[in-house]
Amino acid sequence: MMSGTPQWAEQVADIAARRDVYTFDALGDTGLSPQTVPMTRYEDQAVWVEETLGGLGLARAHVVGHSFGGATGMIHAQRHPERVATLTLLEPAFTLDYPPPSIFFWATVATLPVPGSWRDRALAEIGGVEPEEVAADEPVGRMIALGSEHFSGALPTPSPRDDATLRALPMPVYVGIAERSSLAGGQEAAQRARLIPRARVETWPDTTHSLPFQTGPALVERLDAWWSESETGR
Repeated sequence: MMSGTPQWAEQVADIAARRDVYTFDALGDTGLSPQTVPMTRYEDQAVWVEETLGGLGLARAHVVGHSFGGATGMIHAQRHPERVATLTLLEPAFTLDYPPPSIFFWATVATLPVPGSWRDRALAEIGGVEPEEVAADEPVGRMIALGSEHFSGALPTPSPRDDATLRALPMPVYVGIAERSSLAGGQEAAQRARLIPRARVETWPDTTHSLPFQTGPALVERLDAWWSESETGR
């Protein structure tokens, strides 16, 4: 949240060299997607994802989501499995388990009118990085800081999916969990992910909740190979 499409710039460039990529800012969050209808349940996220994919004329797609994007991807896959060729969940928040209690405190601090150093500390705790990495004078860091300071979202909070829902997912699902500072639920989340019949679950060493942006080209290579396997039925 508070980051949107620009956060994926490096990965999009790598993947787009081999595949078509469609990426969009989430409704109800910072970014260029204007929300015109209130969302009263987190399940409403599935509606706009489905409308977007349908509007693009995509019969099926490899759906990828990080953090709350993982929760959105899960809700959409649950409601519209026929549209999802594969589902990739990278550190999915509120999807397999709840985050540590301290995260609720830091999330509150990040949205309060507090000094910039406090907000940087809160965002660092949430992302599992050092405060100086958040405070760095670079475009994505500035964008996230401005979003946290000036945008106030009011989206419903998702809840972890129950065992029956996980067991009912028909598509291949890749789950990437951080070795430390996981907001997805750590090894408890990884264990629950294995309830999914066609799941591939991996814990990435030396990573935190910011896993997609700490793994570099290795993640793109892993996912591209996995997508190719799923397309050939292996």
